[in-house]
Amino acid sequence: MSKILIKNSLAVATMNDSKEEFSGGHILIEDDKITSLGPNELDVKVDKVIDATGMVVLPGFINTHHHLYQTLTKNIPLMQNQPLFSWLTNHYEVWRELTAEAVSVSTKTGLIELMKSGTTTSSDHLYLFPHHTSDELIDAEIESAKALGIRFQPTRGSMSLGKSQGGLPPDDTVQTEAKIQEDTERLLSIYHDDTDGAMTRISLAPCSPFSVTPELMKSTAEFALANGLQIHTHLAETLDEEAFCIEQYGDRPAIYADKLGWMNSNAWYAHAIHLNDEEIQRMAETGTGMSHCPTSNMRLGSGIARIKEMMGNGVRVSIGVDGSASNDAGSMLMDIRNAMMLSRLREEECWLTARDVLWLATRGGASVLGRNDVGELSVGKQADLALFSVEGLEYAGGLSDPVASLVFSVRTSSVNHLIVNGKIQIENGHTTIDEESLASLHNRIAESMLTKAQDKTGIKFR
Repeated sequence: MSKILIKNSLAVATMNDSKEEFSGGHILIEDDKITSLGPNELDVKVDKVIDATGMVVLPGFINTHHHLYQTLTKNIPLMQNQPLFSWLTNHYEVWRELTAEAVSVSTKTGLIELMKSGTTTSSDHLYLFPHHTSDELIDAEIESAKALGIRFQPTRGSMSLGKSQGGLPPDDTVQTEAKIQEDTERLLSIYHDDTDGAMTRISLAPCSPFSVTPELMKSTAEFALANGLQIHTHLAETLDEEAFCIEQYGDRPAIYADKLGWMNSNAWYAHAIHLNDEEIQRMAETGTGMSHCPTSNMRLGSGIARIKEMMGNGVRVSIGVDGSASNDAGSMLMDIRNAMMLSRLREEECWLTARDVLWLATRGGASVLGRNDVGELSVGKQADLALFSVEGLEYAGGLSDPVASLVFSVRTSSVNHLIVNGKIQIENGHTTIDEESLASLHNRIAESMLTKAQDKTGIKFR
């Protein structure tokens, strides 16, 4: 049995039901679980002691929305100042060049970036399967995540409505519904683990109302309910989407989703910006969750989600960084901070506090992903922890509240220690990965994709 003792913490924010915090004391990890913690000192023989002097200790963050392959297409000049629909149609031309290697490399890059910002669990939404390459792109993601030791809940994304049928994506990036179902069942048989402490768990995720058919949305929801799976999609992100749904289906996005079986306790939406009071109440009544993506929403000018109203009504809310083509980063700390800051552009009664957003990034994320084994520091929970020193220059003057300082101040360095499933994956700010070589390979692939897309389409991307 492996034992790790964390002691001398400046502050521990447990994110348990009582939202307890303490300083000093101890956290004892045995194998993959927390077995003891509290403000008292503990004298016990262990394999490793972590001296957390000057550090804030939190449950590892849980990222509930991402498109990891988009780390290959950050800040492309043509798309830097475009709203969602034109941003998407231009990016599709570059994403058509994805390969299994591109997915594998971009997954590692994106997950390491998340881990260095304190993330121990991440979802991902890969919905694009170019016909020229392998169908087993989700497999490539999962294998990359396993190599890094992060807890991973990828979604088997899907698009079935190509341009020729009135959708946005090119026809050679969408799949038939039979193919989607076949690959879904294959992935579940190989990778899905629904036990407590699972390191890999599959969810299902049709991309959006403008890239899949109503039949696929409905059949996905029915299959997920029958098999105990979570479901995920983009919803109510922009007013363009709202207009599309009203024109095509005669309903606002949330009503359309509800009619197809997508208001349910196993469902969570990305964005959910343009919702009225009745739709928020309906989400609360049905237990439907959401992933708040503040940086992406600002980057694309999509709007400000009504997070305070959702929380007040009992909607399960979490935080996601979203894809790196609409965020251009993958830092959970940045999105936690931006969630708080963006709320301050609304009326004062809608403001979020530092501890509100930390809760969304931990307990909120666990709830949305259908998990009760992560997201808090409590006895019996999985040993997923992030330790941040606040002794650096960026925190100077802010230690009257060390926990809040992580949100208000802008961190300029990696998490000091990251523990996932009881294993130290980042120690003293360093991973075990050759990050320089990874970044070099990543950039070569990104350049190749962009050049190929420009040559094939004649579009001037830069």
